[in-house]
Amino acid sequence: MTRSMPDAATSAALIAVADRLADAARPVTLQHFRRPALPVDDKGAAGRFDPVTEADRGAERAMRAVLAEARPDDAILGEEYGAKDGTTGLTWVLDPVDGTRAFVCGAPTWGVLIAVSDAQGPLFGIIDQPHVGERFRGGLGLAEVAGPHGTMPLRTRPARPLSQAIVLTTFPEVGSAAEGAAFHAVARRAQLTRYGLDCTGYALLAAGQVDLVIEAGLHPYDVHAPIAVIEAAGGIVTDWQGAPAHAGGRVLAAANPAIHAEALAILSAF
Repeated sequence: MTRSMPDAATSAALIAVADRLADAARPVTLQHFRRPALPVDDKGAAGRFDPVTEADRGAERAMRAVLAEARPDDAILGEEYGAKDGTTGLTWVLDPVDGTRAFVCGAPTWGVLIAVSDAQGPLFGIIDQPHVGERFRGGLGLAEVAGPHGTMPLRTRPARPLSQAIVLTTFPEVGSAAEGAAFHAVARRAQLTRYGLDCTGYALLAAGQVDLVIEAGLHPYDVHAPIAVIEAAGGIVTDWQGAPAHAGGRVLAAANPAIHAEALAILSAF
């Protein structure tokens, strides 16, 4: 099926709204970050700590308020307030604080994820890091990061063997025991493995700093924005069988086709 892409005027309008969403979320998150006695609720199940704070809720409310004014007919899927139906075929996929565990620890690796998607996946995405001041944008003809050091194009790293690669994931256990075993089968062959970077890992891949991000147990709002940014920068994002990953679950993000194929050959065997 051929994908129908927005025209130039529509693309510019969508990018502008996405930036408005990021601008709205930034001050809300920052007013709570590294504040003493930040209230933290646990929305996890079966003993798994899954924190949520007023930063998460407030940032999503601020973004939804922008969409209610600017794009009222579009659908919304947000982590904290769920789904809202639309009539345009476009959905705004929002993760108001990706990396809430890092947020409550005062670590700077959290971010705000914003994507606008159609039925075939993300069209445009933003990985915004309010505390660091960097905004990674990708899709609809754009691939760039803007921050304290200026604006630079995004380009993923060229091919090199897995034995020379840098691999990232957020949690050392990487989902189930079987999923963890699959991840570590890749990581054992890599030169360097790092943990705990949340959405920063995907941003670093788009910026050409690392080769692979491998995760499991993800939701759509965790991956839509990273998919858009990484693909715009020249990378590849699939599930562990090579299929589209925008539904979440097991995700393999790679800097180039060669390293993607090498990692996929290992993961798909599990």
